[in-house]
Amino acid sequence: MRWSLHEATSGAEALESLHSQPGSEVLLLDPALPDLLPAEFCGIVEQSFPQLKILMMDTATCHVLPNSAGSPFASRLAAALDPEHKTQEVEAAAKPVEYLRYAKDSPRLRGVVGESPAMMQVYAMTHMVASRETTVLITGESGTGKDLIAQAIHQISPRRQAPFIVVNCAAIPEALLESELFGYAKGAFTGAMQSRIGRIHAAQGGTLFLDEIGDMPLTLQSKILRFVEQGEVQRLGSNDNMRVDVRVVAATNADLQGLVKQKLFREDLYYRLAIFPIKLAPLRDRDHDVPKLAQFFVEKFCPGVTLTDEAIDALCRHKWPGNVRELRNVIERASIMAGPAHELRAKDIFL
Repeated sequence: MRWSLHEATSGAEALESLHSQPGSEVLLLDPALPDLLPAEFCGIVEQSFPQLKILMMDTATCHVLPNSAGSPFASRLAAALDPEHKTQEVEAAAKPVEYLRYAKDSPRLRGVVGESPAMMQVYAMTHMVASRETTVLITGESGTGKDLIAQAIHQISPRRQAPFIVVNCAAIPEALLESELFGYAKGAFTGAMQSRIGRIHAAQGGTLFLDEIGDMPLTLQSKILRFVEQGEVQRLGSNDNMRVDVRVVAATNADLQGLVKQKLFREDLYYRLAIFPIKLAPLRDRDHDVPKLAQFFVEKFCPGVTLTDEAIDALCRHKWPGNVRELRNVIERASIMAGPAHELRAKDIFL
């Protein structure tokens, strides 16, 4: 019997790997996580993967380094995990771990609906990272609610009294995006009659949400990288660097790693943004949330109206390629079709 090894360099990356590699049996944990406290991480793992055995490694002798595949440590680890070696070496390195029921006890987020395991994990991860200054990358298909999670991070963070500035990188023409983000000095270009600060500077003390970051032009990504790494902004037409105190949350429905391979997205910027990734599951993978979401939108568009069982069944059978946004639109249309009725019926729903 052979074992396969999967390495992760952060708590968030490890959670992503566990979800994509079901059936894992043993997790060796270096407590020096760059993004999460060990107890927080173990709480999520215990909640989501109760069958998984967690072993805390002795960092004095078994510290995992990045890109260690094929190293002497990897060889020793493979040997230790081989059943023929009875895992004595690994067991000797195990230490007691205090688990937290973090995911189960995490409060819900305002405006976010769902009780599925995938959403419970999102709640837990959002609460863990909100109080820190860590850069967050929210990924997921279009319509899954990435903007709501970004807002929630800001609203429960110490920066909640400061501005929350949104920049949709796909909606602003490439020729204007740089000046919108960084501002410009008087005379920087024709029509620049006076200096203007950009949206980054407008987010001073608060949060900058870079939506659809995968659509940011490659030519602008180097300036964004400098801002994210050094907290400095240089306006167009000026040589002065201005310091800013801004937390960055980015979101995308694109495969950034694929764009990196295609040389369409800077690798260094990707790793700087993806310190703490939060992935939102598509609605088809959390279909048990559909009734709650549907009723939430019914209350929004026609308070006091209910959904019939037949209507709920019709909604649950749909695959929702447009995710939560599509469901919202379906319910809004159904509320109009129902007229003054006190319930939404299956015939009112057009899918």
